Amino acid sequence: MSEKATIEISGKKYDFPLIIGTENEVAIDISNLRSTTDSVITMDPGYKNTGSCESAITFLDGEQGILRYRGYSIEELADKASFLEVAYLLIFGELPTKEQLDKFHSDIKAQSVVDDDVRKIVDAFPKSAHPMGVIASLTSALTAFNPSSVNVDSEEAMYKAIVKILGKFPVLVAWTFRKKNGLPLDYGDKNLGYIENILKMMFKQPNEEYIFNPIVVDALDKLLILHADHEQNCSTSTVRITGSSHVGLFASLSTGISALWGPLHGGANQAVLEMLEAIDQDGGDTEKYMAKAKDKADPFRLMGFGHRVYKSFDPRARIIKKAADSVLEDLGVEDPILEIAKGLEKEALKDPYFVDRKLYPNVDFYSGIIYRAMGIPTDMFTVMFALGRLPGWIAQWREMRLKKEPIGRPRQIYVGKTLRPFVPIDKR
Repeated sequence: MSEKATIEISGKKYDFPLIIGTENEVAIDISNLRSTTDSVITMDPGYKNTGSCESAITFLDGEQGILRYRGYSIEELADKASFLEVAYLLIFGELPTKEQLDKFHSDIKAQSVVDDDVRKIVDAFPKSAHPMGVIASLTSALTAFNPSSVNVDSEEAMYKAIVKILGKFPVLVAWTFRKKNGLPLDYGDKNLGYIENILKMMFKQPNEEYIFNPIVVDALDKLLILHADHEQNCSTSTVRITGSSHVGLFASLSTGISALWGPLHGGANQAVLEMLEAIDQDGGDTEKYMAKAKDKADPFRLMGFGHRVYKSFDPRARIIKKAADSVLEDLGVEDPILEIAKGLEKEALKDPYFVDRKLYPNVDFYSGIIYRAMGIPTDMFTVMFALGRLPGWIAQWREMRLKKEPIGRPRQIYVGKTLRPFVPIDKR
């Protein structure tokens, strides 16, 4: 393969180097395109063909259905590692030793108390507020209680900021959930594991002991691992470009949360359940809606099937389907919405229309089913997604700052009016 690419513009040729990744991905380095060609730029709406960085965190091959964190397959990590191990791996580059993991968890727990004034902010939100708006605001508010910016040249300062947000964010998630449900706010229990503590903070009733279900604990652990990072998606790119202005970690994360909120991104699992509820209200006829999904003239869209990145299958969906089956079987939830979901899944996996087009149920489909079975309301689904994605955002922010990447500044092609004279208001 040639080590350069040649671009011809108005009869003049320009050579640009190629960058080849460790998995043989190829990119044309056009970082000097504008200066070399006298202001020529590329146009790529949505940046679908533009690499914004070189990253050593996550490898994704949508054609082959491959997802790896730091070189480890998502299948092996979901089967053998805990969420906290995966968080450490993503952020620091290697799986932790037992001593490193214990210290990491201990340091996180030491930072798990949120300033009590944050309670006042939580109380100020009406119960009708969307949880994603609340969690984005609370994450941004942490900046007010931690005003100094992170010294990225100090590993100690960087580490403290990381364990601080990993300790406090689950508390904010639990408070958002409990505020919505009219429950008293709780700080959790330092004697519990990371996942167990999250569940207790969210679900413990004030007048009874919380009993852990190991199947639910395992399912949530896997869900958070599967959502921990996904290369340069919308929210991750937002965190990196916000952080490139050298704003602090908490502020950068709050912008990622806002980006994740959209129904085309993290809100997809919420859209799945809203679709299932609409089908239920219309009588629950899954065959009718499968037919509507195949009718190009019908505006109905089947949510939770297929993926814009994975062209064959979503490797995360294969993993979480087993967890979904286990949770539904163990909890024995009788819910017409979940019955509709199982009906759609069964028909899609055997219908030639969906099989031929590789429109398999994706991770959003199964995660929504698990969260509903666990008793998490639909509008909290994306907050749980953010909880899982937190270490990935941190890792991406840390990598970007350590590599001293330049401030993000996309270009544009102006298509507005050319120079024209100002017309006084009495003559318009």
